[in-house]
Amino acid sequence: MSFWRGIFDHDRREATPESRRLYARFELAHTVVDFSAAVCFIIGSVMFFSEAWTYTATWYFTVGSVFFAMKPTLKLWREVRLYRMGQTDELARRVE
Repeated sequence: MSFWRGIFDHDRREATPESRRLYARFELAHTVVDFSAAVCFIIGSVMFFSEAWTYTATWYFTVGSVFFAMKPTLKLWREVRLYRMGQTDELARRVE
């Protein structure tokens, strides 16, 4: 199976106890990043009600945007790791 056809295969998440743990860790990281982005945007939004806080609010929006950019990065990283784990399992089966 080619890399791009197999990378988002949902069965890889449940293939082994190790893959389930990896998936859970990435889901936790994704949730923390998502929550952090939301908090940054809420704080930045409230700060924009005062002109004195505009500069700081802009930084909160920038940091929140970086967190939002991390979300798809985490998902892709997770899927590549799961794909590689599956490749290792396949090679081990061939050796047996």
